[in-house]
Amino acid sequence: MCPNEIIHLAGVWVHYGEVPVLESINLSIKQQDFLGIIGPNGGGKTTLLKVLLGLVKPSRGTVWVLGGSPEQTRKFVGYVPQHTLFDPEFPIHVWEVVLMGRLGRASRFRSYTAEDRRIATEVLRFVEMHDLREQPLTKLSGGQKQRVLIARALAAEPKLLLLDEPTANIDQQMQSNIYELLRELNEKIPIVLVSHDIGIVSKHVNKIACLNRRLFYHNSKEITEDMLAGVYPCDVDLIAHGIPHRVLKKHT
Repeated sequence: MCPNEIIHLAGVWVHYGEVPVLESINLSIKQQDFLGIIGPNGGGKTTLLKVLLGLVKPSRGTVWVLGGSPEQTRKFVGYVPQHTLFDPEFPIHVWEVVLMGRLGRASRFRSYTAEDRRIATEVLRFVEMHDLREQPLTKLSGGQKQRVLIARALAAEPKLLLLDEPTANIDQQMQSNIYELLRELNEKIPIVLVSHDIGIVSKHVNKIACLNRRLFYHNSKEITEDMLAGVYPCDVDLIAHGIPHRVLKKHT
């Protein structure tokens, strides 16, 4: 592993039963990376994040995260899942949700400390949700909920942040706000984000990989024609400046 490498995957395969979900994944992520992993639904993006968290064990291959096995280092990884379901009748408030992020840093059955509350306050201010800390979570908009869930992940003081479709079903303005928030956060910690939305992700991250069971990654932000052809079974066109085109390093 390189000195500043925080994620290293080599020859990783994952099977669900007899079906391969990830095939021969090789990936290196460094300290300042903001990596966007794009690909179709069912292409293995969420499974890859779960491998990094130690929640899914590869059929074969090597996985190192933050210098150790995912099981050993999970407590240093912040995670914002794709689907977080809350019973609309359950009376949980923003403040309580964010404090839950401190549970992994504490021994069992202890109450929250002054330090826990200080950190929860700090991350709520960072995501600009401190003024709504007493609001029920279910009363918030989709974008506001995502900010709260990001704050919960940050409350664990992570050394790495993983996000699964963080702007799904959120309006365009709130998407931009969340990505600006993540870009600011990336000045402190590396971020890995997965999405099926090529256009949004490519605008904000500094490196891109394509995944559909197999990973196509060139350690850059460029999306090549070969990468798209390897991931999508049909032509992919994007809209930029009102003109449909392929996303390549040079285009008109």
